Amino acid sequence: MEISGIRKVKTAVVGCGMISNIYIHNLSQLFSIIDLAAICDINPAAAEEKGKTYGVGRIMSIEEIAADKEIELVVNLTAAPVHYAVIRQMLEAGKNVYTEKMFTTDLAQSRELVKLAEEKGLMIAVAPDTVLGAGVQTARHMIDSGLVGEVTSGLVSVTRDQNLNSETFKFLQKAGGGIPYDVGIYYIGALVATLGPVKAIRAFAAPGLRHRKQLLYDTANADEWTIPGNNLITAALEFECGALVSVHFNGNAVGAQRNIIQLYGTKATMDMGDPDSFRGEVTLTFPEAEPVKMPFTHGYDGVHVFDHFPFEFYGHRGIGAADLAWAMRTGRTNRLSMYYGLHCQEILQGMDEAARTGETYYVQSRCEVKPLAAGYYSSNGMGRGRADAERSLID
Repeated sequence: MEISGIRKVKTAVVGCGMISNIYIHNLSQLFSIIDLAAICDINPAAAEEKGKTYGVGRIMSIEEIAADKEIELVVNLTAAPVHYAVIRQMLEAGKNVYTEKMFTTDLAQSRELVKLAEEKGLMIAVAPDTVLGAGVQTARHMIDSGLVGEVTSGLVSVTRDQNLNSETFKFLQKAGGGIPYDVGIYYIGALVATLGPVKAIRAFAAPGLRHRKQLLYDTANADEWTIPGNNLITAALEFECGALVSVHFNGNAVGAQRNIIQLYGTKATMDMGDPDSFRGEVTLTFPEAEPVKMPFTHGYDGVHVFDHFPFEFYGHRGIGAADLAWAMRTGRTNRLSMYYGLHCQEILQGMDEAARTGETYYVQSRCEVKPLAAGYYSSNGMGRGRADAERSLID
């Protein structure tokens, strides 16, 4: 399509916590479709600081953002327990919304927001947007091109000391802080983006362990606490495509994070890298051959061309918001749609429910994640200039 003269989408960021740095940086400098017009935080001083750091001049209250007729898109970076209230307020004000993970902490609330967005003709995009990065998109391309064959099964495992992590990242001590919702969502998102929707789930689960404070210098923590909900879960997922995938999320482990994603096909086995990053390496192993590391077929590998940034390899956060902005201008459905967000959330909560009841949970929601066009990269062949991968978001 002709892209010259397309009007930028005036956008506001709500929430100026740690993850906002990479979002504000990218939304203000990386994506040509975005006009970052304002930022907001419950603590105005935090918003002022981000505004000065990234050159965003307007600091607004959430009520002012809702009332501003020119702002069309709101990027919600608040904590998960307040997602519902923020998203609903913005939808009622006529704004499209991109929200960080999770969609909400309650499935019924997410369904309500989907219905409201449909009634108002608005779109919601839901993180994780790492599934639009080079790693997961290359994996999807390997499947779509037939190199893997028919995927028959898979294995996903993530272990980390989520209890110890919750001392440093205190939001993990609240609802949604268990490993399935904090970390597992990246893996569920990657599976849905590569294999399609899940139709049935069986599972076993265990709660978080009672954790005694180890970082004694940190007086902001209580002496002991338990992360709410399940912090260990094993599940079997049946996908509509026929693949059966074993899932293991253990936040009651110790030591550094260990992760595995393997998909077993009729032609090859595919190993995917960490989907919590944009550049998880993709390796194919064919019969009687050594494993082959595949080159990325897409851009958005998480590395900034012109500068290095904290959370390197996370460097393309905001791609989901940019995809939504292009969808608004081109009249298509955004890739990380509210149906994608709802489906990923229902899978995780379905795992909890299947573990609680001991019965099969049948997933009600469905979604489709359209892949990005291959062949557009974040840098040129010498790695010294912008290529530009944003072209892959347009169609």
